[in-house]
Amino acid sequence: MVVRENFDNKLQELEEKMKAMSNLAISSLEMSFEAFKTKDVELALKVIEEDEVVDDLEIEINHFIIWLMAKEQPVARDLRRIIGALKISSEIERIADFGVNIAKSTIKIGNSNSLVEITSLEKMKDISITMLQKGLLSFLNGDITIAKEVGELDDEVDKYSGELYKTITSYLKEHPEETDHLVQLLLINRYLERTADHITNIAESAAYLIKGQMYDLNS
Repeated sequence: MVVRENFDNKLQELEEKMKAMSNLAISSLEMSFEAFKTKDVELALKVIEEDEVVDDLEIEINHFIIWLMAKEQPVARDLRRIIGALKISSEIERIADFGVNIAKSTIKIGNSNSLVEITSLEKMKDISITMLQKGLLSFLNGDITIAKEVGELDDEVDKYSGELYKTITSYLKEHPEETDHLVQLLLINRYLERTADHITNIAESAAYLIKGQMYDLNS
Protein backbone atom coordinates (compact mmCIF):
# COMPACT_ATOMS: atom_id res chain seq x y z
CA MET A 1 0.00 0.00 0.00
CA VAL A 2 2.85 2.38 0.86
CA VAL A 3 4.61 1.50 -2.40
CA ARG A 4 1.50 2.43 -4.40
CA GLU A 5 1.11 5.68 -2.49
CA ASN A 6 4.71 6.62 -3.24
CA PHE A 7 4.21 5.83 -6.92
CA ASP A 8 1.03 7.91 -7.05
CA ASN A 9 2.95 10.80 -5.50
CA LYS A 10 5.56 10.54 -8.24
CA LEU A 11 2.83 10.56 -10.90
CA GLN A 12 1.39 13.67 -9.27
CA GLU A 13 4.82 15.29 -9.41
CA LEU A 14 5.06 14.42 -13.10
CA GLU A 15 1.65 15.93 -13.77
CA GLU A 16 2.64 19.17 -12.01
CA LYS A 17 5.67 19.43 -14.28
CA MET A 18 3.41 18.93 -17.31
CA LYS A 19 1.06 21.68 -16.10
CA ALA A 20 4.00 24.04 -15.66
CA MET A 21 5.24 23.27 -19.16
CA SER A 22 1.77 23.81 -20.63
CA ASN A 23 1.50 27.19 -18.89
CA LEU A 24 4.86 28.20 -20.35
CA ALA A 25 3.70 27.23 -23.85
CA ILE A 26 0.51 29.25 -23.41
CA SER A 27 2.58 32.21 -22.23
CA SER A 28 4.77 31.86 -25.33
CA LEU A 29 1.74 31.98 -27.62
CA GLU A 30 0.15 34.89 -25.75
CA MET A 31 3.33 36.96 -25.59
CA SER A 32 4.35 36.31 -29.19
CA PHE A 33 0.91 37.27 -30.44
CA GLU A 34 0.88 40.41 -28.33
CA ALA A 35 4.28 41.30 -29.80
CA PHE A 36 2.87 40.62 -33.28
CA LYS A 37 -0.18 42.85 -32.73
CA THR A 38 1.74 45.73 -31.18
CA LYS A 39 4.90 45.41 -33.31
CA ASP A 40 6.87 45.03 -30.07
CA VAL A 41 10.24 43.64 -31.17
CA GLU A 42 11.62 43.63 -27.61
CA LEU A 43 8.76 41.43 -26.44
CA ALA A 44 9.31 39.14 -29.42
CA LEU A 45 12.96 38.79 -28.46
CA LYS A 46 11.92 37.95 -24.90
CA VAL A 47 9.75 35.09 -26.21
CA ILE A 48 12.73 33.69 -28.10
CA GLU A 49 15.02 33.97 -25.07
CA GLU A 50 12.55 32.35 -22.68
CA ASP A 51 12.02 29.32 -24.91
CA GLU A 52 15.09 27.81 -23.28
CA VAL A 53 13.07 27.41 -20.08
CA VAL A 54 10.56 25.19 -21.91
CA ASP A 55 13.35 23.15 -23.49
CA ASP A 56 14.98 22.63 -20.09
CA LEU A 57 11.70 21.54 -18.53
CA GLU A 58 11.11 19.01 -21.30
CA ILE A 59 14.54 17.52 -20.63
CA GLU A 60 13.75 17.43 -16.91
CA ILE A 61 10.46 15.63 -17.59
CA ASN A 62 12.18 13.13 -19.89
CA HIS A 63 14.79 12.31 -17.26
CA PHE A 64 12.11 12.02 -14.58
CA ILE A 65 10.11 9.58 -16.74
CA ILE A 66 13.17 7.45 -17.49
CA TRP A 67 13.96 7.31 -13.77
CA LEU A 68 10.34 6.48 -12.94
CA MET A 69 10.18 3.65 -15.46
CA ALA A 70 13.48 2.16 -14.32
CA LYS A 71 12.68 2.37 -10.62
CA GLU A 72 8.98 1.49 -10.60
CA GLN A 73 8.73 -0.73 -13.71
CA PRO A 74 5.08 0.28 -14.28
CA VAL A 75 2.69 -1.98 -16.17
CA ALA A 76 -0.64 -1.67 -18.03
CA ARG A 77 -2.48 1.63 -17.39
CA ASP A 78 0.37 3.18 -15.40
CA LEU A 79 2.74 2.50 -18.28
CA ARG A 80 0.31 4.05 -20.78
CA ARG A 81 0.05 7.10 -18.55
CA ILE A 82 3.81 7.56 -18.36
CA ILE A 83 4.33 7.00 -22.09
CA GLY A 84 1.49 9.44 -22.75
CA ALA A 85 3.20 12.03 -20.55
CA LEU A 86 6.41 11.56 -22.52
CA LYS A 87 4.64 12.13 -25.84
CA ILE A 88 2.65 15.08 -24.52
CA SER A 89 5.72 16.87 -23.18
CA SER A 90 7.24 16.61 -26.66
CA GLU A 91 4.08 18.06 -28.21
CA ILE A 92 4.02 20.94 -25.72
CA GLU A 93 7.65 21.77 -26.48
CA ARG A 94 6.78 21.95 -30.18
CA ILE A 95 3.82 24.23 -29.42
CA ALA A 96 6.12 26.62 -27.57
CA ASP A 97 8.40 26.55 -30.62
CA PHE A 98 5.54 27.86 -32.73
CA GLY A 99 5.29 30.78 -30.31
CA VAL A 100 8.96 31.43 -31.04
CA ASN A 101 8.27 31.21 -34.79
CA ILE A 102 5.52 33.84 -34.46
CA ALA A 103 7.97 36.05 -32.56
CA LYS A 104 10.53 35.66 -35.36
CA SER A 105 7.91 36.62 -37.95
CA THR A 106 7.08 39.68 -35.83
CA ILE A 107 10.72 40.75 -35.95
CA LYS A 108 10.79 40.32 -39.74
CA ILE A 109 7.62 42.38 -40.13
CA GLY A 110 9.19 45.13 -38.03
CA ASN A 111 7.39 48.49 -38.08
CA SER A 112 5.30 47.84 -41.18
CA ASN A 113 1.68 48.90 -41.00
CA SER A 114 -0.21 46.17 -39.19
CA LEU A 115 -2.43 44.01 -41.37
CA VAL A 116 -3.69 41.87 -38.50
CA GLU A 117 -7.18 43.36 -38.90
CA ILE A 118 -7.64 41.51 -42.20
CA THR A 119 -6.93 38.16 -40.53
CA SER A 120 -8.58 35.74 -38.12
CA LEU A 121 -5.23 34.93 -36.50
CA GLU A 122 -6.25 36.11 -33.04
CA LYS A 123 -9.30 33.85 -33.07
CA MET A 124 -7.06 30.94 -34.10
CA LYS A 125 -4.65 31.74 -31.27
CA ASP A 126 -7.46 31.93 -28.69
CA ILE A 127 -8.97 28.63 -29.86
CA SER A 128 -5.54 26.97 -29.77
CA ILE A 129 -4.99 28.03 -26.16
CA THR A 130 -8.42 26.68 -25.19
CA MET A 131 -7.53 23.45 -26.99
CA LEU A 132 -4.27 23.10 -25.06
CA GLN A 133 -6.02 23.64 -21.74
CA LYS A 134 -8.68 21.09 -22.63
CA GLY A 135 -6.20 18.61 -24.09
CA LEU A 136 -4.09 18.47 -20.96
CA LEU A 137 -7.18 18.38 -18.75
CA SER A 138 -8.57 15.43 -20.68
CA PHE A 139 -5.32 13.54 -20.04
CA LEU A 140 -5.04 14.44 -16.37
CA ASN A 141 -8.71 13.77 -15.62
CA GLY A 142 -9.19 10.82 -17.97
CA ASP A 143 -12.10 12.55 -19.70
CA ILE A 144 -12.78 11.28 -23.23
CA THR A 145 -15.52 13.88 -23.79
CA ILE A 146 -13.04 16.74 -23.39
CA ALA A 147 -10.59 14.97 -25.70
CA LYS A 148 -13.25 14.83 -28.41
CA GLU A 149 -14.00 18.54 -27.89
CA VAL A 150 -10.37 19.24 -28.79
CA GLY A 151 -10.86 17.49 -32.13
CA GLU A 152 -13.95 19.62 -32.82
CA LEU A 153 -12.03 22.82 -32.03
CA ASP A 154 -9.26 21.70 -34.37
CA ASP A 155 -11.84 21.67 -37.16
CA GLU A 156 -12.60 25.32 -36.36
CA VAL A 157 -8.94 26.28 -36.60
CA ASP A 158 -8.63 24.42 -39.91
CA LYS A 159 -11.66 26.32 -41.22
CA TYR A 160 -10.24 29.71 -40.22
CA SER A 161 -6.85 28.74 -41.65
CA GLY A 162 -8.29 27.81 -45.04
CA GLU A 163 -10.39 30.96 -45.24
CA LEU A 164 -7.47 33.14 -44.19
CA TYR A 165 -5.19 31.66 -46.83
CA LYS A 166 -7.71 32.70 -49.48
CA THR A 167 -8.10 36.17 -47.96
CA ILE A 168 -4.37 36.84 -47.82
CA THR A 169 -3.61 35.53 -51.30
CA SER A 170 -6.47 37.63 -52.70
CA TYR A 171 -5.20 40.71 -50.85
CA LEU A 172 -1.73 40.04 -52.20
CA LYS A 173 -2.94 40.36 -55.80
CA GLU A 174 -4.21 43.87 -55.06
CA HIS A 175 -1.27 44.91 -52.85
CA PRO A 176 1.92 43.35 -54.24
CA GLU A 177 3.95 45.97 -52.36
CA GLU A 178 2.96 44.17 -49.14
CA THR A 179 4.39 40.82 -50.27
CA ASP A 180 6.98 40.43 -47.50
CA HIS A 181 4.47 41.27 -44.79
CA LEU A 182 1.78 39.01 -46.24
CA VAL A 183 4.20 36.11 -46.50
CA GLN A 184 4.82 36.42 -42.75
CA LEU A 185 1.05 36.42 -42.14
CA LEU A 186 0.76 33.22 -44.16
CA LEU A 187 3.54 31.70 -42.06
CA ILE A 188 1.84 32.70 -38.79
CA ASN A 189 -1.38 31.22 -40.13
CA ARG A 190 0.51 27.98 -40.76
CA TYR A 191 2.15 28.04 -37.32
CA LEU A 192 -1.22 28.33 -35.58
CA GLU A 193 -2.76 25.61 -37.75
CA ARG A 194 0.13 23.30 -36.86
CA THR A 195 -0.16 24.29 -33.20
CA ALA A 196 -3.75 23.04 -33.21
CA ASP A 197 -2.63 19.79 -34.85
CA HIS A 198 -0.05 19.14 -32.13
CA ILE A 199 -2.64 19.87 -29.45
CA THR A 200 -4.97 17.37 -31.11
CA ASN A 201 -2.15 14.83 -30.76
CA ILE A 202 -2.24 15.53 -27.01
CA ALA A 203 -5.96 14.77 -26.94
CA GLU A 204 -5.34 11.56 -28.88
CA SER A 205 -2.79 10.51 -26.24
CA ALA A 206 -5.44 11.19 -23.62
CA ALA A 207 -7.97 9.09 -25.51
CA TYR A 208 -5.47 6.24 -25.75
CA LEU A 209 -4.89 6.37 -22.01
CA ILE A 210 -8.61 6.31 -21.32
CA LYS A 211 -9.77 3.72 -23.86
CA GLY A 212 -6.58 1.77 -24.55
CA GLN A 213 -6.91 2.29 -28.30
CA MET A 214 -5.81 4.93 -30.79
CA TYR A 215 -8.22 7.62 -31.95
CA ASP A 216 -7.86 9.90 -34.96
CA LEU A 217 -9.36 13.18 -33.77
CA ASN A 218 -8.16 15.00 -36.90
CA SER A 219 -10.63 13.20 -39.15
